[in-house]
Amino acid sequence: MLTGCLTVVVLFVLLIGGVWLASSWSDKLPERFVLRVPVKGQIEERSPDSGLFSFGQRAEPLSLEALMTILDRAQSDKRVESVLLDIDGLSTSTAKIQELSSSIDALRKSGKKVTALLRTPADKDYLLAVACDSIIVQKNSWMQLDGFKAELFFFAEPLKKLGIGFQAAQWKKYKSAIEPYTRNSPSPESLQELNSLLDDSWANYLDQVARRRHIGRDAFREVIDSLAVLTPEQALERKLIDRVLSIRQLEKEYRKRFGKPFDELVVNAGSYLSSTGDLEPHGTGNRIAVITINGLIVGDSIAGMGDDEEIDVASVRRAVDAALDDSKVKAIVLRIDSPGGEALAASSMLELLEEAAQKKPLVASMSGSAASGGYMVALAANKIYAQPLTVTGSIGVFALKPDFSGLLEKTGIHREVLTRGRFADAYTPFKPFDDAAFRKFVETTGHIYEDFTGKVAKSRHLTAEQVEAVAGGRVWSGKRAVEVGLVDEIGGLNDAVQEASRLAKLKKGTKPEMLYLPARKTWIERFFDGDAVQAVADMSDHLATQSLARLLPVSQLPGTATVRFLLRTEEPQVLAIQPFGVEMN
Repeated sequence: MLTGCLTVVVLFVLLIGGVWLASSWSDKLPERFVLRVPVKGQIEERSPDSGLFSFGQRAEPLSLEALMTILDRAQSDKRVESVLLDIDGLSTSTAKIQELSSSIDALRKSGKKVTALLRTPADKDYLLAVACDSIIVQKNSWMQLDGFKAELFFFAEPLKKLGIGFQAAQWKKYKSAIEPYTRNSPSPESLQELNSLLDDSWANYLDQVARRRHIGRDAFREVIDSLAVLTPEQALERKLIDRVLSIRQLEKEYRKRFGKPFDELVVNAGSYLSSTGDLEPHGTGNRIAVITINGLIVGDSIAGMGDDEEIDVASVRRAVDAALDDSKVKAIVLRIDSPGGEALAASSMLELLEEAAQKKPLVASMSGSAASGGYMVALAANKIYAQPLTVTGSIGVFALKPDFSGLLEKTGIHREVLTRGRFADAYTPFKPFDDAAFRKFVETTGHIYEDFTGKVAKSRHLTAEQVEAVAGGRVWSGKRAVEVGLVDEIGGLNDAVQEASRLAKLKKGTKPEMLYLPARKTWIERFFDGDAVQAVADMSDHLATQSLARLLPVSQLPGTATVRFLLRTEEPQVLAIQPFGVEMN
Protein backbone atom coordinates (compact mmCIF):
# COMPACT_ATOMS: atom_id res chain seq x y z
CA MET A 1 0.00 0.00 0.00
CA LEU A 2 2.79 2.44 0.96
CA THR A 3 4.65 1.69 -2.30
CA GLY A 4 1.50 2.41 -4.29
CA CYS A 5 0.97 5.74 -2.53
CA LEU A 6 4.56 6.77 -3.17
CA THR A 7 4.18 5.87 -6.84
CA VAL A 8 1.10 8.09 -7.12
CA VAL A 9 2.96 10.91 -5.40
CA VAL A 10 5.94 10.59 -7.74
CA LEU A 11 3.74 10.53 -10.86
CA PHE A 12 1.74 13.51 -9.63
CA VAL A 13 4.84 15.57 -8.88
CA LEU A 14 6.50 14.65 -12.18
CA LEU A 15 3.36 15.66 -14.09
CA ILE A 16 3.09 19.01 -12.36
CA GLY A 17 6.84 19.48 -12.59
CA GLY A 18 6.64 19.01 -16.35
CA VAL A 19 3.99 21.70 -16.59
CA TRP A 20 6.17 23.99 -14.46
CA LEU A 21 9.27 23.43 -16.61
CA ALA A 22 7.37 23.87 -19.86
CA SER A 23 5.88 27.11 -18.59
CA SER A 24 9.29 28.38 -17.46
CA TRP A 25 10.95 27.60 -20.81
CA SER A 26 8.21 29.35 -22.77
CA ASP A 27 8.19 32.44 -20.54
CA LYS A 28 9.81 35.03 -22.82
CA LEU A 29 9.17 38.74 -22.57
CA PRO A 30 8.20 40.95 -25.54
CA GLU A 31 10.50 43.75 -26.68
CA ARG A 32 8.10 46.39 -25.37
CA PHE A 33 5.35 45.97 -22.80
CA VAL A 34 3.32 47.45 -19.98
CA LEU A 35 4.16 45.86 -16.62
CA ARG A 36 1.04 45.11 -14.56
CA VAL A 37 1.79 44.89 -10.86
CA PRO A 38 -1.06 43.68 -8.61
CA VAL A 39 -0.90 45.00 -5.05
CA LYS A 40 -3.44 43.60 -2.64
CA GLY A 41 -4.15 42.26 0.83
CA GLN A 42 -1.75 42.11 3.75
CA ILE A 43 1.47 42.15 1.66
CA GLU A 44 3.57 39.70 3.61
CA GLU A 45 7.26 40.55 3.94
CA ARG A 46 8.19 37.27 2.21
CA SER A 47 6.24 34.61 0.38
CA PRO A 48 5.78 31.53 2.62
CA ASP A 49 7.47 29.36 -0.02
CA SER A 50 8.66 30.84 -3.31
CA GLY A 51 6.59 29.44 -6.13
CA LEU A 52 4.94 26.75 -4.03
CA PHE A 53 1.68 26.95 -6.01
CA SER A 54 2.83 28.72 -9.15
CA PHE A 55 4.02 27.31 -12.44
CA GLY A 56 6.51 29.54 -14.20
CA GLN A 57 5.47 32.64 -12.30
CA ARG A 58 4.88 33.92 -8.81
CA ALA A 59 1.49 33.34 -7.30
CA GLU A 60 -0.47 36.38 -6.21
CA PRO A 61 -0.59 38.21 -3.91
CA LEU A 62 3.07 39.17 -4.20
CA SER A 63 5.19 39.71 -1.12
CA LEU A 64 6.86 43.04 -0.32
CA GLU A 65 10.21 41.42 -1.10
CA ALA A 66 8.97 40.48 -4.59
CA LEU A 67 7.20 43.80 -5.23
CA MET A 68 10.27 45.87 -4.40
CA THR A 69 12.47 43.63 -6.56
CA ILE A 70 10.08 43.98 -9.51
CA LEU A 71 9.87 47.78 -9.24
CA ASP A 72 13.63 48.03 -8.84
CA ARG A 73 14.35 45.94 -11.95
CA ALA A 74 11.80 47.88 -14.00
CA GLN A 75 13.78 51.08 -13.46
CA SER A 76 16.58 50.06 -15.83
CA ASP A 77 14.63 47.66 -18.07
CA LYS A 78 14.17 49.39 -21.44
CA ARG A 79 11.47 46.90 -22.40
CA VAL A 80 9.16 48.27 -19.70
CA GLU A 81 7.30 51.14 -21.35
CA SER A 82 5.22 51.95 -18.27
CA VAL A 83 3.82 50.36 -15.12
CA LEU A 84 0.18 49.73 -14.28
CA LEU A 85 -0.20 49.36 -10.52
CA ASP A 86 -3.40 47.36 -9.98
CA ILE A 87 -4.35 48.16 -6.38
CA ASP A 88 -7.23 46.30 -4.77
CA GLY A 89 -8.13 45.67 -1.13
CA LEU A 90 -4.94 46.74 0.64
CA SER A 91 -4.91 45.83 4.32
CA THR A 92 -1.20 46.08 5.05
CA SER A 93 0.61 48.37 7.49
CA THR A 94 1.11 52.03 6.63
CA ALA A 95 4.87 51.51 7.02
CA LYS A 96 4.85 49.02 4.14
CA ILE A 97 2.85 51.47 2.05
CA GLN A 98 5.58 54.02 2.75
CA GLU A 99 8.20 51.50 1.59
CA LEU A 100 6.32 50.84 -1.65
CA SER A 101 5.76 54.57 -2.19
CA SER A 102 9.53 55.09 -2.03
CA SER A 103 10.03 52.38 -4.67
CA ILE A 104 7.43 54.06 -6.88
CA ASP A 105 9.19 57.40 -6.44
CA ALA A 106 12.47 55.82 -7.58
CA LEU A 107 10.73 54.23 -10.57
CA ARG A 108 9.21 57.55 -11.61
CA LYS A 109 12.58 59.26 -11.17
CA SER A 110 14.07 56.78 -13.66
CA GLY A 111 11.63 58.08 -16.28
CA LYS A 112 8.96 55.36 -16.12
CA LYS A 113 5.34 56.40 -15.88
CA VAL A 114 3.32 54.70 -13.15
CA THR A 115 -0.48 54.57 -13.33
CA ALA A 116 -2.63 53.43 -10.44
CA LEU A 117 -5.78 51.46 -11.24
CA LEU A 118 -8.25 51.37 -8.36
CA ARG A 119 -11.27 49.05 -8.26
CA THR A 120 -13.35 49.95 -5.18
CA PRO A 121 -10.67 51.73 -3.17
CA ALA A 122 -10.52 52.39 0.55
CA ASP A 123 -8.09 54.67 2.37
CA LYS A 124 -4.99 52.46 2.17
CA ASP A 125 -5.51 51.80 -1.53
CA TYR A 126 -5.71 55.53 -2.10
CA LEU A 127 -2.70 56.29 0.10
CA LEU A 128 -0.53 54.11 -2.14
CA ALA A 129 -2.14 55.37 -5.34
CA VAL A 130 -1.23 59.01 -4.68
CA ALA A 131 2.45 58.06 -5.11
CA CYS A 132 1.77 57.34 -8.82
CA ASP A 133 1.80 59.72 -11.81
CA SER A 134 -1.93 59.32 -12.35
CA ILE A 135 -4.90 57.58 -10.77
CA ILE A 136 -7.70 55.79 -12.62
CA VAL A 137 -10.79 54.57 -10.78
CA GLN A 138 -13.00 51.92 -12.35
CA LYS A 139 -16.27 53.25 -13.70
CA ASN A 140 -19.46 52.45 -11.75
CA SER A 141 -17.51 51.68 -8.57
CA TRP A 142 -17.12 53.82 -5.46
CA MET A 143 -14.43 55.12 -3.10
CA GLN A 144 -14.70 54.57 0.65
CA LEU A 145 -12.49 57.27 2.13
CA ASP A 146 -13.69 57.32 5.73
CA GLY A 147 -10.42 57.55 7.67
CA PHE A 148 -8.42 55.24 9.91
CA LYS A 149 -9.47 53.26 12.94
CA ALA A 150 -7.72 51.05 15.44
CA GLU A 151 -9.69 48.04 16.65
CA LEU A 152 -8.94 46.01 19.77
CA PHE A 153 -10.52 42.74 20.87
CA PHE A 154 -10.68 41.41 24.42
CA PHE A 155 -11.15 37.76 25.29
CA ALA A 156 -11.14 37.66 29.09
CA GLU A 157 -14.93 37.44 29.52
CA PRO A 158 -15.65 34.73 26.91
CA LEU A 159 -12.66 32.73 28.17
CA LYS A 160 -14.02 33.03 31.71
CA LYS A 161 -17.34 31.60 30.55
CA LEU A 162 -15.43 28.60 29.26
CA GLY A 163 -13.65 28.21 32.56
CA ILE A 164 -10.30 29.48 31.21
CA GLY A 165 -8.22 32.28 32.69
CA PHE A 166 -4.68 33.66 32.53
CA GLN A 167 -2.32 34.79 35.26
CA ALA A 168 0.11 37.45 34.11
CA ALA A 169 3.44 38.96 35.11
CA GLN A 170 3.77 42.31 33.35
CA TRP A 171 6.96 44.41 32.93
CA LYS A 172 5.85 47.18 32.90
CA LYS A 173 2.55 49.06 32.75
CA TYR A 174 2.89 49.94 29.05
CA LYS A 175 3.49 46.29 28.17
CA SER A 176 -0.18 45.80 27.47
CA ALA A 177 -0.04 42.68 25.30
CA ILE A 178 -1.56 40.77 28.22
CA GLU A 179 -4.70 42.91 28.31
CA PRO A 180 -6.80 41.03 25.72
CA TYR A 181 -6.59 37.96 27.99
CA THR A 182 -6.84 39.61 31.41
CA ARG A 183 -9.15 42.61 30.86
CA ASN A 184 -12.40 43.49 29.14
CA SER A 185 -11.26 46.94 28.02
CA PRO A 186 -7.94 48.71 27.36
CA SER A 187 -5.90 50.35 30.11
CA PRO A 188 -5.21 54.13 30.00
CA GLU A 189 -1.60 53.35 29.10
CA SER A 190 -2.65 51.18 26.19
CA LEU A 191 -5.02 53.85 24.88
CA GLN A 192 -2.28 56.46 25.16
CA GLU A 193 0.13 54.41 23.05
CA LEU A 194 -2.48 53.43 20.49
CA ASN A 195 -3.74 57.00 20.08
CA SER A 196 -0.18 58.16 19.49
CA LEU A 197 0.34 55.63 16.69
CA LEU A 198 -3.04 56.45 15.17
CA ASP A 199 -2.27 60.18 15.27
CA ASP A 200 0.97 59.61 13.36
CA SER A 201 -0.74 57.47 10.70
CA TRP A 202 -3.59 59.94 10.32
CA ALA A 203 -1.28 62.95 9.98
CA ASN A 204 0.83 61.11 7.40
CA TYR A 205 -2.27 60.22 5.35
CA LEU A 206 -3.53 63.80 5.22
CA ASP A 207 -0.07 65.20 4.48
CA GLN A 208 0.70 62.70 1.71
CA VAL A 209 -2.58 63.26 -0.13
CA ALA A 210 -2.34 67.05 0.24
CA ARG A 211 1.26 67.16 -1.01
CA ARG A 212 1.02 64.65 -3.85
CA ARG A 213 -2.41 65.68 -5.16
CA HIS A 214 -1.88 69.41 -4.61
CA ILE A 215 -5.04 69.91 -2.63
CA GLY A 216 -5.57 71.47 0.77
CA ARG A 217 -5.14 69.26 3.82
CA ASP A 218 -8.37 70.61 5.31
CA ALA A 219 -10.18 70.11 2.00
CA PHE A 220 -9.27 66.43 1.94
CA ARG A 221 -10.21 66.00 5.58
CA GLU A 222 -13.60 67.55 4.77
CA VAL A 223 -14.13 64.89 2.09
CA ILE A 224 -13.49 62.17 4.66
CA ASP A 225 -15.67 63.72 7.35
CA SER A 226 -18.58 64.80 5.15
CA LEU A 227 -18.74 62.34 2.24
CA ALA A 228 -16.86 59.21 3.36
CA VAL A 229 -18.27 57.23 0.40
CA LEU A 230 -18.12 58.97 -2.96
CA THR A 231 -18.47 58.12 -6.62
CA PRO A 232 -15.46 58.24 -8.95
CA GLU A 233 -17.05 61.27 -10.61
CA GLN A 234 -17.20 63.10 -7.27
CA ALA A 235 -13.57 62.23 -6.65
CA LEU A 236 -12.62 63.49 -10.12
CA GLU A 237 -14.44 66.75 -9.51
CA ARG A 238 -12.39 67.29 -6.33
CA LYS A 239 -9.11 66.40 -8.12
CA LEU A 240 -8.56 63.35 -5.95
CA ILE A 241 -8.14 61.22 -9.08
CA ASP A 242 -7.35 61.81 -12.76
CA ARG A 243 -9.68 59.59 -14.78
CA VAL A 244 -12.76 57.35 -14.59
CA LEU A 245 -12.71 54.38 -16.98
CA SER A 246 -14.20 50.94 -17.30
CA ILE A 247 -11.73 48.08 -17.68
CA ARG A 248 -12.83 47.67 -21.29
CA GLN A 249 -12.23 51.36 -22.01
CA LEU A 250 -8.77 51.11 -20.47
CA GLU A 251 -7.93 48.09 -22.63
CA LYS A 252 -9.07 49.92 -25.77
CA GLU A 253 -6.92 52.92 -24.91
CA TYR A 254 -3.84 50.75 -24.53
CA ARG A 255 -4.58 49.01 -27.84
CA LYS A 256 -4.99 52.32 -29.64
CA ARG A 257 -1.77 53.64 -28.15
CA PHE A 258 0.42 50.61 -28.85
CA GLY A 259 -1.35 48.88 -31.72
CA LYS A 260 -1.59 45.59 -29.85
CA PRO A 261 -4.35 43.73 -27.99
CA PHE A 262 -4.22 44.38 -24.26
CA ASP A 263 -3.43 40.72 -23.46
CA GLU A 264 -0.39 40.79 -25.73
CA LEU A 265 0.82 44.14 -24.49
CA VAL A 266 0.64 43.55 -20.73
CA VAL A 267 3.07 41.38 -18.77
CA ASN A 268 2.04 40.38 -15.25
CA ALA A 269 4.50 40.98 -12.43
CA GLY A 270 4.78 37.29 -11.55
CA SER A 271 5.88 36.37 -15.06
CA TYR A 272 8.24 39.34 -15.15
CA LEU A 273 9.90 38.29 -11.91
CA SER A 274 10.34 34.70 -13.08
CA SER A 275 11.71 35.79 -16.45
CA THR A 276 14.25 38.14 -14.92
CA GLY A 277 15.79 35.63 -12.53
CA ASP A 278 13.26 35.50 -9.70
CA LEU A 279 14.80 36.50 -6.35
CA GLU A 280 18.00 34.52 -6.76
CA PRO A 281 21.33 36.27 -7.49
CA HIS A 282 22.85 35.13 -10.78
CA GLY A 283 25.92 37.32 -11.19
CA THR A 284 29.44 36.82 -9.92
CA GLY A 285 29.84 40.23 -8.33
CA ASN A 286 29.48 41.48 -4.77
CA ARG A 287 26.34 40.66 -2.81
CA ILE A 288 24.42 41.96 0.16
CA ALA A 289 22.69 39.23 2.17
CA VAL A 290 19.20 40.21 3.30
CA ILE A 291 18.27 38.10 6.33
CA THR A 292 14.56 38.42 7.04
CA ILE A 293 13.08 38.07 10.53
CA ASN A 294 9.42 37.66 9.62
CA GLY A 295 6.52 36.84 11.93
CA LEU A 296 6.54 35.50 15.47
CA ILE A 297 9.94 34.70 16.94
CA VAL A 298 9.87 31.16 18.33
CA GLY A 299 12.24 28.62 19.82
CA ASP A 300 13.20 25.53 17.89
CA SER A 301 11.19 23.25 20.17
CA ILE A 302 7.82 24.61 18.98
CA ALA A 303 8.79 25.78 15.51
CA GLY A 304 6.32 24.80 12.80
CA MET A 305 3.50 24.07 15.22
CA GLY A 306 1.41 27.11 14.30
CA ASP A 307 -0.53 28.33 11.28
CA ASP A 308 1.01 31.81 11.22
CA GLU A 309 4.26 33.09 9.79
CA GLU A 310 7.11 32.58 12.21
CA ILE A 311 10.89 32.43 12.41
CA ASP A 312 12.91 30.09 14.62
CA VAL A 313 16.48 30.21 15.89
CA ALA A 314 17.66 27.36 13.67
CA SER A 315 16.49 29.20 10.53
CA VAL A 316 18.37 32.33 11.56
CA ARG A 317 21.47 30.27 12.29
CA ARG A 318 21.34 28.72 8.79
CA ALA A 319 20.86 32.17 7.24
CA VAL A 320 23.78 33.67 9.17
CA ASP A 321 26.04 30.73 8.26
CA ALA A 322 25.10 31.05 4.59
CA ALA A 323 25.87 34.79 4.61
CA LEU A 324 29.20 34.34 6.36
CA ASP A 325 30.28 31.37 4.24
CA ASP A 326 29.56 33.14 0.94
CA SER A 327 32.69 35.07 -0.03
CA LYS A 328 30.65 37.21 -2.44
CA VAL A 329 28.52 38.51 0.47
CA LYS A 330 30.25 41.66 1.72
CA ALA A 331 27.62 42.86 4.20
CA ILE A 332 24.32 41.85 5.80
CA VAL A 333 21.02 43.69 6.00
CA LEU A 334 18.71 42.43 8.72
CA ARG A 335 15.15 42.98 7.50
CA ILE A 336 12.62 42.81 10.35
CA ASP A 337 8.84 42.52 10.20
CA SER A 338 8.04 40.96 13.56
CA PRO A 339 5.96 41.80 16.64
CA GLY A 340 8.41 39.71 18.72
CA GLY A 341 7.77 36.41 20.41
CA GLU A 342 9.67 34.22 22.83
CA ALA A 343 12.16 36.32 24.80
CA LEU A 344 14.74 33.52 24.99
CA ALA A 345 14.54 32.85 21.25
CA ALA A 346 15.00 36.56 20.48
CA SER A 347 18.01 36.66 22.79
CA SER A 348 19.54 33.63 21.05
CA MET A 349 19.03 35.27 17.65
CA LEU A 350 20.66 38.46 18.90
CA GLU A 351 23.73 36.50 20.00
CA LEU A 352 24.05 34.88 16.56
CA LEU A 353 23.69 38.24 14.81
CA GLU A 354 26.17 39.99 17.09
CA GLU A 355 28.76 37.37 16.20
CA ALA A 356 27.97 37.89 12.50
CA ALA A 357 28.36 41.67 12.88
CA GLN A 358 31.93 41.14 14.07
CA LYS A 359 32.79 39.49 10.74
CA LYS A 360 30.74 41.48 8.23
CA PRO A 361 28.92 44.87 8.45
CA LEU A 362 25.33 44.47 9.58
CA VAL A 363 22.56 47.05 9.11
CA ALA A 364 18.96 46.68 10.30
CA SER A 365 15.92 47.71 8.24
CA MET A 366 12.54 47.76 10.00
CA SER A 367 9.41 47.09 7.97
CA GLY A 368 5.83 47.29 9.27
CA SER A 369 6.75 46.19 12.78
CA ALA A 370 9.94 45.58 14.71
CA ALA A 371 8.68 45.56 18.25
CA SER A 372 9.74 43.92 21.49
CA GLY A 373 11.69 40.78 20.52
CA GLY A 374 11.66 42.15 16.97
CA TYR A 375 13.44 45.25 18.26
CA MET A 376 15.82 43.17 20.38
CA VAL A 377 17.31 41.39 17.35
CA ALA A 378 17.96 44.77 15.68
CA LEU A 379 20.38 45.65 18.48
CA ALA A 380 23.09 43.65 16.70
CA ALA A 381 23.20 46.16 13.85
CA ASN A 382 25.81 48.83 13.20
CA LYS A 383 22.92 51.08 12.19
CA ILE A 384 19.13 50.84 12.41
CA TYR A 385 16.69 52.24 9.82
CA ALA A 386 12.91 52.46 10.16
CA GLN A 387 10.03 53.89 8.18
CA PRO A 388 8.29 56.87 9.83
CA LEU A 389 5.30 54.65 10.70
CA THR A 390 7.12 51.45 11.65
CA VAL A 391 5.82 50.13 14.99
CA THR A 392 8.88 49.62 17.16
CA GLY A 393 10.22 49.76 20.71
CA SER A 394 7.93 47.91 23.11
CA ILE A 395 10.98 47.16 25.25
CA GLY A 396 9.54 44.88 27.88
CA VAL A 397 8.38 41.36 28.58
CA PHE A 398 5.40 39.61 30.05
CA ALA A 399 4.54 36.09 31.09
CA LEU A 400 1.15 34.44 30.89
CA LYS A 401 0.14 31.20 32.53
CA PRO A 402 -3.16 29.64 31.44
CA ASP A 403 -5.51 28.38 34.13
CA PHE A 404 -7.94 25.67 33.04
CA SER A 405 -9.21 24.84 36.53
CA GLY A 406 -12.62 26.37 35.77
CA LEU A 407 -12.87 24.31 32.60
CA LEU A 408 -12.17 21.11 34.53
CA GLU A 409 -14.86 22.04 37.03
CA LYS A 410 -17.42 22.77 34.29
CA THR A 411 -16.74 19.49 32.53
CA GLY A 412 -16.58 17.41 35.71
CA ILE A 413 -13.05 16.21 35.09
CA HIS A 414 -11.28 15.21 38.30
CA ARG A 415 -7.53 15.67 38.59
CA GLU A 416 -5.48 13.80 41.17
CA VAL A 417 -1.81 14.84 41.60
CA LEU A 418 1.01 13.36 43.67
CA THR A 419 4.12 15.53 44.09
CA ARG A 420 7.59 15.57 45.55
CA GLY A 421 8.89 19.12 45.89
CA ARG A 422 7.19 22.33 47.04
CA PHE A 423 6.62 23.72 43.51
CA ALA A 424 6.39 20.50 41.49
CA ASP A 425 2.81 21.23 40.44
CA ALA A 426 2.97 25.03 40.54
CA TYR A 427 3.31 25.59 36.80
CA THR A 428 0.54 23.28 35.69
CA PRO A 429 -2.16 24.91 33.52
CA PHE A 430 -4.84 23.10 35.54
CA LYS A 431 -4.70 25.29 38.64
CA PRO A 432 -3.76 28.89 39.48
CA PHE A 433 -0.50 29.92 41.17
CA ASP A 434 -0.47 30.28 44.93
CA ASP A 435 1.17 33.43 46.34
CA ALA A 436 4.68 31.97 46.68
CA ALA A 437 4.71 30.48 43.20
CA PHE A 438 3.34 33.69 41.68
CA ARG A 439 6.13 35.74 43.30
CA LYS A 440 8.72 33.47 41.69
CA PHE A 441 6.88 33.80 38.38
CA VAL A 442 7.05 37.59 38.56
CA GLU A 443 10.70 37.62 39.69
CA THR A 444 11.73 35.51 36.71
CA THR A 445 9.98 37.90 34.34
CA GLY A 446 11.70 40.84 36.02
CA HIS A 447 15.15 39.30 35.51
CA ILE A 448 14.45 38.89 31.80
CA TYR A 449 13.25 42.51 31.58
CA GLU A 450 16.48 43.72 33.19
CA ASP A 451 18.47 41.66 30.72
CA PHE A 452 16.51 43.19 27.81
CA THR A 453 17.03 46.78 28.99
CA GLY A 454 20.71 46.02 29.61
CA LYS A 455 21.08 44.88 26.01
CA VAL A 456 19.45 48.12 24.81
CA ALA A 457 21.74 50.25 26.98
CA LYS A 458 24.84 48.50 25.66
CA SER A 459 23.87 48.60 21.99
CA ARG A 460 22.41 52.11 21.90
CA HIS A 461 25.04 53.63 24.25
CA LEU A 462 22.45 54.79 26.77
CA THR A 463 22.40 54.84 30.55
CA ALA A 464 20.02 52.60 32.48
CA GLU A 465 17.94 55.68 33.32
CA GLN A 466 17.73 56.72 29.67
CA VAL A 467 16.61 53.26 28.63
CA GLU A 468 13.97 53.09 31.36
CA ALA A 469 12.55 56.40 30.15
CA VAL A 470 11.76 54.86 26.75
CA ALA A 471 11.19 51.24 27.84
CA GLY A 472 8.56 49.75 30.15
CA GLY A 473 6.66 48.47 27.12
CA ARG A 474 6.22 51.88 25.47
CA VAL A 475 5.60 51.72 21.73
CA TRP A 476 7.00 54.21 19.24
CA SER A 477 6.47 55.03 15.59
CA GLY A 478 9.69 54.99 13.59
CA LYS A 479 9.73 58.79 13.50
CA ARG A 480 9.45 59.05 17.30
CA ALA A 481 11.92 56.20 17.80
CA VAL A 482 14.59 58.27 16.05
CA GLU A 483 13.84 61.19 18.37
CA VAL A 484 14.29 59.07 21.52
CA GLY A 485 17.43 57.28 20.29
CA LEU A 486 16.10 53.78 19.58
CA VAL A 487 16.55 54.11 15.80
CA ASP A 488 19.33 55.86 13.88
CA GLU A 489 17.65 57.10 10.71
CA ILE A 490 14.41 57.16 8.76
CA GLY A 491 14.71 55.03 5.63
CA GLY A 492 13.69 51.85 3.89
CA LEU A 493 15.34 48.70 2.67
CA ASN A 494 17.18 50.45 -0.15
CA ASP A 495 18.66 52.95 2.30
CA ALA A 496 19.86 50.11 4.51
CA VAL A 497 21.43 48.35 1.50
CA GLN A 498 23.26 51.54 0.52
CA GLU A 499 24.59 51.96 4.06
CA ALA A 500 25.67 48.31 4.20
CA SER A 501 27.50 48.82 0.88
CA ARG A 502 29.22 51.90 2.29
CA LEU A 503 30.29 50.08 5.44
CA ALA A 504 31.62 47.22 3.30
CA LYS A 505 33.56 49.80 1.24
CA LEU A 506 32.02 48.68 -2.04
CA LYS A 507 32.66 50.81 -5.08
CA LYS A 508 30.31 53.77 -5.32
CA GLY A 509 27.78 53.60 -8.13
CA THR A 510 27.79 49.82 -8.31
CA LYS A 511 24.65 47.95 -7.39
CA PRO A 512 25.25 44.74 -5.44
CA GLU A 513 22.96 41.75 -5.93
CA MET A 514 20.62 40.73 -3.14
CA LEU A 515 20.88 37.28 -1.57
CA TYR A 516 17.61 36.72 0.32
CA LEU A 517 17.83 34.49 3.37
CA PRO A 518 16.71 32.16 4.91
CA ALA A 519 16.67 30.36 1.56
CA ARG A 520 13.27 29.34 0.25
CA LYS A 521 12.69 26.19 -1.76
CA THR A 522 9.85 25.44 -4.11
CA TRP A 523 8.03 22.15 -3.67
CA ILE A 524 9.55 20.97 -6.96
CA GLU A 525 13.04 21.62 -5.57
CA ARG A 526 12.14 19.74 -2.41
CA PHE A 527 10.97 16.82 -4.52
CA PHE A 528 14.33 16.57 -6.27
CA ASP A 529 15.98 16.88 -2.86
CA GLY A 530 14.18 13.66 -1.90
CA ASP A 531 11.21 15.04 0.06
CA ALA A 532 8.33 14.45 -2.33
CA VAL A 533 5.86 13.18 0.27
CA GLN A 534 6.39 16.22 2.48
CA ALA A 535 6.07 18.59 -0.50
CA VAL A 536 2.65 17.18 -1.43
CA ALA A 537 1.62 17.16 2.23
CA ASP A 538 2.53 20.85 2.49
CA MET A 539 0.34 21.60 -0.51
CA SER A 540 -2.60 19.82 1.13
CA ASP A 541 -1.98 21.58 4.46
CA HIS A 542 -1.87 24.96 2.76
CA LEU A 543 -5.18 24.41 0.96
CA ALA A 544 -6.82 23.08 4.13
CA THR A 545 -5.59 26.05 6.18
CA GLN A 546 -6.91 28.53 3.63
CA SER A 547 -10.31 26.81 3.57
CA LEU A 548 -10.57 26.73 7.37
CA ALA A 549 -9.62 30.41 7.59
CA ARG A 550 -12.58 31.24 5.35
CA LEU A 551 -14.94 29.06 7.35
CA LEU A 552 -13.69 30.32 10.74
CA PRO A 553 -13.26 34.10 10.48
CA VAL A 554 -12.95 34.35 14.28
CA SER A 555 -9.50 32.78 13.90
CA GLN A 556 -8.42 35.92 12.05
CA LEU A 557 -9.29 38.31 14.87
CA PRO A 558 -6.36 40.38 16.20
CA GLY A 559 -4.81 38.59 19.15
CA THR A 560 -5.92 35.06 18.31
CA ALA A 561 -2.53 34.26 16.80
CA THR A 562 -0.96 34.97 20.19
CA VAL A 563 -3.53 32.76 21.92
CA ARG A 564 -2.74 29.86 19.59
CA PHE A 565 0.95 30.49 20.20
CA LEU A 566 0.50 30.40 23.99
CA LEU A 567 -1.47 27.17 23.90
CA ARG A 568 1.15 25.17 21.97
CA THR A 569 2.70 24.05 25.24
CA GLU A 570 1.45 23.71 28.78
CA GLU A 571 4.51 25.51 30.17
CA PRO A 572 4.25 29.23 31.10
CA GLN A 573 6.12 31.37 28.60
CA VAL A 574 7.97 34.67 28.92
CA LEU A 575 7.23 36.68 25.79
CA ALA A 576 8.53 39.85 24.22
CA ILE A 577 5.62 40.78 21.94
CA GLN A 578 4.27 44.18 20.94
CA PRO A 579 1.50 45.35 23.25
CA PHE A 580 -1.62 44.99 21.19
CA GLY A 581 -3.06 42.92 18.41
CA VAL A 582 -4.53 45.77 16.41
CA GLU A 583 -5.91 46.27 12.95
CA MET A 584 -5.49 49.87 11.80
CA ASN A 585 -7.72 50.58 8.79
